[in-house]
Amino acid sequence: MAMPLAAHRFTVDEYHRMGQAGVFPEDHRVELIDGQVVEMTPIGDRHAACVRRLSRLFARHLLEVAVFDVQNPVVLSPHDAPQPDITLLKLRPDGYPTHPRAADLLLVVEVADTTLVYDREVKVPLYAQAGIPEVWLVDLPADRLEVYREPSAGTYTRTSVVSRGDTVTALQFPTVTLSADDILG
Repeated sequence: MAMPLAAHRFTVDEYHRMGQAGVFPEDHRVELIDGQVVEMTPIGDRHAACVRRLSRLFARHLLEVAVFDVQNPVVLSPHDAPQPDITLLKLRPDGYPTHPRAADLLLVVEVADTTLVYDREVKVPLYAQAGIPEVWLVDLPADRLEVYREPSAGTYTRTSVVSRGDTVTALQFPTVTLSADDILG
């Protein structure tokens, strides 16, 4: 009886080489999670509108103190290169010639419409394991934000919910307060 082969865990370098070789069509949305190439769901109207609102808000308030990136990969480990909806990065004079690493990330925002369970149960713990100081999960179906802070031992030790009528302030930017209503639209 033949032994089944173990699944191969791709490294970020292998994943990037596959992309450069054209293994994934240009419009194919994928990310690398725990060494597995994961297909991302199409971006719906409500999701896209929320990302645009957040981009505008962050650009208005943080352009001089952080780099904000939209739906681009970040490298968290040798086997993890997710594509968060928005990241706020440390300012760097080189402008990030390579994908940002975990130590560069100040805030990650995931906008969830149809991917809420996946984002909450897979991606948020992944960000905690990488030591990302803060994650916002915009829960569009529930019309609220989940805020995750203080990563420790692969989990966030402080979580809170921000509902309509409330405000949220990022840990790294205490002078910038955003309205949940402005984020949710």
